[in-house]
Amino acid sequence: MTTHADKPRLDPAALRDLARDGEGPRLLDVRTPGEFRTAHIPGSYNVPLDTLREHRAELLRHLDEDVVLICRSGARAAQAEQALAEAGLPNLRVLDGGVMAWEAARGPLTRGPDRWDLERQVRLIAGSIVLVTGVVGLFLPGLHLIGTAVGAGLTVAALTNTCAMGMLLSKLPYNRGPRTDLDTVVAALRGSS
Repeated sequence: MTTHADKPRLDPAALRDLARDGEGPRLLDVRTPGEFRTAHIPGSYNVPLDTLREHRAELLRHLDEDVVLICRSGARAAQAEQALAEAGLPNLRVLDGGVMAWEAARGPLTRGPDRWDLERQVRLIAGSIVLVTGVVGLFLPGLHLIGTAVGAGLTVAALTNTCAMGMLLSKLPYNRGPRTDLDTVVAALRGSS
């Protein structure tokens, strides 16, 4: 286990060791349902970050054991960790590097249909806006400022480790996958689904 900014983190090898005996920690994957369907660590539960934030008080009753939070790279899991810690849940850890690190360490994944992850979608949309407004701005002065605004937004996203465009894209049907509401999440955590 490694520590980053005084918050406990697990590397993929440490998580694999904990899960080896079948009595490992509860794994909460806070990515969108679409991302979860594409690839997830076996035995993990999908609790999208928005659902977790909105219903953290209700979820606490079902999370009384060790919890490892997982996302694509670790950023959203760190946000989930903060939200649950503020609500009073102890024993929280984040999978350092997320599903990407788990896959790089050759950890097993349950795979579904392929889809683009949110980061790739953000790069496509942001790049397209900058390209189109830059070219069209040659003919319509001032239009290039839209691309400048997108660049400013990406800079803020990097500095704050959040991404407004990614949050908006996560709401699209392509990224949502099957609906994940509180009742579905609680049923899964209880083991009745």
